[in-house]
Amino acid sequence: MAFPEPSPQVLSIQSHVVAGYVGNKSAVFPLNVLGFEVHSINSVEFSNHTGYGKWKGHVLNAKELAELMLGLQINDLDNFSHLLTGYVGSASFLEQVYSSVKQLKEKNPKLIYVCDPVMGDNGQMYVPKELLEIYRDKIIPLADVITPNQFEVELLTGKTITNEVDAIECMEMLHQMGVKVVIISSSVLGPNGFLTAFGSSKGADSTEVWKLDIPRLPHLFTGTGDLFSALLLAWLHISDGNLSLAMANSLGSLQGVLHRTSAYAEEQVKQGKPYGSKLLELRLIQSKEDIEKPPQTFKAIRLS
Repeated sequence: MAFPEPSPQVLSIQSHVVAGYVGNKSAVFPLNVLGFEVHSINSVEFSNHTGYGKWKGHVLNAKELAELMLGLQINDLDNFSHLLTGYVGSASFLEQVYSSVKQLKEKNPKLIYVCDPVMGDNGQMYVPKELLEIYRDKIIPLADVITPNQFEVELLTGKTITNEVDAIECMEMLHQMGVKVVIISSSVLGPNGFLTAFGSSKGADSTEVWKLDIPRLPHLFTGTGDLFSALLLAWLHISDGNLSLAMANSLGSLQGVLHRTSAYAEEQVKQGKPYGSKLLELRLIQSKEDIEKPPQTFKAIRLS
């Protein structure tokens, strides 16, 4: 009897909510659907995401993360093909993430580390400013793939992005820090009504750069960055590193989820339900087909 090849093994260190979809709740389901085994460490355990204004729960501290990693290590359960990290709220926890990344890369030098260096958006940081130095000087040099937004790229490079040339230069600066694949997940450089994503992959002899324009939707969603990073991890693996295909498929699935979520919210409002965070929770389970077979909505444009 022939057995299939073992599934890729992902360790995902992110937040978790009981109700709704952010952090690991956004990442685990699509990765499972696409054939990945996911092992989760929940950096926070909250009742719901903080956009509701009120929540309850607790935060995992650095010592507790170290204990979990040690438990995996002593039982030889830390054999991962991929590591995915998202929002981290304290410098001490991020320092422990740094130690954990080094531990996992020593165990498996081929491990692919996908890092979303969540620090802020729209010109505002929403994590302690001490995290910037840790990301820039310690975490980013260990990462294989990063998925910052425009503001986070500007923080990491110290360079303001006002046009495509700036974006390309910033991605090259991040390559020089050691990252193989840099994705600017969203920027304000798109035409009216659009955001633009950029991607750059540095090989031994050349660098390929792509962009995709993304329609803006008239709602404020939560968990989209977590979902995008998980989808990108999956499609980079499935496509054997084909950056343009991975970006197009990831954004195609993401847009499918967002359109379904928008349609649901708008229908509920018509029926008299109050508009807000509850109606805008990602319709992730209902979008399983869009995750398995990404809508061919986007075509990446090569810039270099």
